[in-house]
Amino acid sequence: MTTRLDYAHVAPDGAKALSSVYGYVAQSGLSPVLVDLVYLRVSQINNCAYCLDLHTRDLLKRGVKIEKIALVQAWAEAGPLFDERERAALAWAESVTNVATTGVPEADFVAVSAVFNEKEVADLTIAISLMNAYNRMGVSFRKTPQAVAEASRPTA
Repeated sequence: MTTRLDYAHVAPDGAKALSSVYGYVAQSGLSPVLVDLVYLRVSQINNCAYCLDLHTRDLLKRGVKIEKIALVQAWAEAGPLFDERERAALAWAESVTNVATTGVPEADFVAVSAVFNEKEVADLTIAISLMNAYNRMGVSFRKTPQAVAEASRPTA
């Protein structure tokens, strides 16, 4: 995998703007584990290798067990492994990420609003939108995942 261009280098103000939104989400009050689970799920839907690698590593650093991380893609069948807020956030992430096919129906909004307050729903949607933007940058410009970079290093 070869990076097409380094968007942060050629458009530093744009990269800084995305980073500011990332910082906002980090201080929003949403659980960092919940946010990283959502980031991972959005990245799975969008097939962004860079973000899949990054958010898997972030979740591991936060102490999330590999079994839970492995089941993010099938969270709906994972029973009590995901709590009520995580299930609601992951369902909302799927609906919003797949907006072209879902239209984000009223039932999905009602479901997420039953578990999160208005500010949390807004912040969660900002997080989902941000990760969709980052995924599009990562996929479009073939950002190299850390695992690929490490595997490509010569061994001495």
